[in-house]
Amino acid sequence: MSASQTNSGPQAEWDSHEENIRTRRHRRGGRAATAAVITLAAGSLVLSACGSGRTDSGDSGGVVTVGTTDQIYALDPAASYDNGSLAVMRNVYPFLLDFAPGTGELTPSAAEKCDFSQPTVYTCTLKSGLKFANGDPLTATSVKYSFDRMLGINDPNGPASLLANLDKTDAPDATTVNFTLKEPNDQTFPQLLGTNVGPIVDEKVFPADKILDDDAIVKSNAFAGQYRISSYQKNQLVEYKKNDGYIGLLGAPKTDTVRVKYYAQPTNLKLDIEQKQIDVAYRSLTPTDITALRGNSDLTVHEGPGGELRYIVFNFDTMAGATPAQKLAVRKAIASSVDRAAIAKDVYQDTYSPAYSMVAGGLPGAVDSYKMYGEKPDTAKARGYLTAAGVTAPVAINLWYNPDHYGSNSADEYAKVKAQLEATGLFRVTLNSANWETYNKARVQDTYPTYQLGWFPDFPDADNYLTPFLDKNNFLQSHFEDPQITSMLSAERTEQDPTKRAAILADIQNTVADKFVTTLPLLQGKQVAVGVKALDGVTLDKSFTFRYGLLSKS
Repeated sequence: MSASQTNSGPQAEWDSHEENIRTRRHRRGGRAATAAVITLAAGSLVLSACGSGRTDSGDSGGVVTVGTTDQIYALDPAASYDNGSLAVMRNVYPFLLDFAPGTGELTPSAAEKCDFSQPTVYTCTLKSGLKFANGDPLTATSVKYSFDRMLGINDPNGPASLLANLDKTDAPDATTVNFTLKEPNDQTFPQLLGTNVGPIVDEKVFPADKILDDDAIVKSNAFAGQYRISSYQKNQLVEYKKNDGYIGLLGAPKTDTVRVKYYAQPTNLKLDIEQKQIDVAYRSLTPTDITALRGNSDLTVHEGPGGELRYIVFNFDTMAGATPAQKLAVRKAIASSVDRAAIAKDVYQDTYSPAYSMVAGGLPGAVDSYKMYGEKPDTAKARGYLTAAGVTAPVAINLWYNPDHYGSNSADEYAKVKAQLEATGLFRVTLNSANWETYNKARVQDTYPTYQLGWFPDFPDADNYLTPFLDKNNFLQSHFEDPQITSMLSAERTEQDPTKRAAILADIQNTVADKFVTTLPLLQGKQVAVGVKALDGVTLDKSFTFRYGLLSKS
């Protein structure tokens, strides 16, 4: 997704501006040429559950209330590439493939099966009887329309760039969809169908050439997920009702009605879960709040695998330095001047850990490339980079961060970065901030020379941390492009041998860290949700998806 937000990116979080962003290829989840057909797995899914204790909530047909500080950017899949919007889409739109709760494995949902019919053709067969909640039929034509529309609109804040390897989409009959790819044996394309680019929209409702506003979408009832939206107050309160016509992987939701309450400040989110005014708080409580809530016997703190990374991003055109060589020296000097462990401990109470890789730790191919700059500030090394490039210290750094999208601790995080850089005597840092609506648009318009970004993966694969940041016309719009890196990215996406692919992925990371320093990884986080004891079904798995339909109160 998403650019990350404590709030994608994809997932990630994952938002951008300029037309060329759309030509970047982001993620696609994979299958070797010899991989088996993806078919719907039988059997029940094992879910994480809490104990019971409340008596005020009734049966599975009742109401569950979720609290979050995430913000919705847009409900139109073509217009948004962020976690807050994707959280809604996961529940109301259908996907050909989705990630099975508990395992996070890619599984058919609206599709009966999907497989490579040719090296460059990925074919999905839809289930029969699919329709939208408004009664409109959902066919292969709907799928073709959705992907054609995504690419045609190519909205600067949308995820169309993930589809850079998609040449065309065809619907030869009502249940067959063929995706023709530009490169064969793409190991990431199938997973894309379960991400931000995957929602299938109603061709009778969504215009082909422009974005549809949120209220019109809700009014049209053009939903075919587990839920439909019954009431919509953007970024205040959204109510979901069970969609009786849903046909897909997830089955009938455990609770008929889910309400999601949006908070401007995590302090209010913490207060409401503490007083059991809501049933679960998911994204984003502060580290201090999480620590305090662990001691509350009425609540359960749930933790899951975390793919979130937090970075400093450099705009290659507008950052400090008169020449490319000087700009690189500044980036390397900054990389040698930060103390990640101190930020993790002092700001996040070690709920985040230091990150020295562009790829989340634990994924195949992840390497700690940025340890070449040291794990503690090294002023002598930093000064050496600047001196060799003819850069006079102190270097003026214009550093931006976002206070509402990545959590309230961002202010402390970047105050710490500023202090660390200035402690070397090599930098003079001016800190600036902007709210998410402004920040999301301005960062890709060359407004911010050096700035904060968070990233939540769209799917658990190293490519999802590299292609969106490094490929041609990438998501960052940072003016970085290198033919060698582009070629290496293509090689890893099409390499079917896992060992060889991991080696290419490592080579990409080492090359970028040594020769370019496009971003500076700082911290890696994990998923945390805090729920009341009576809430069952809180499931935090490697799909990084919070499923409302699994929640119920006993």
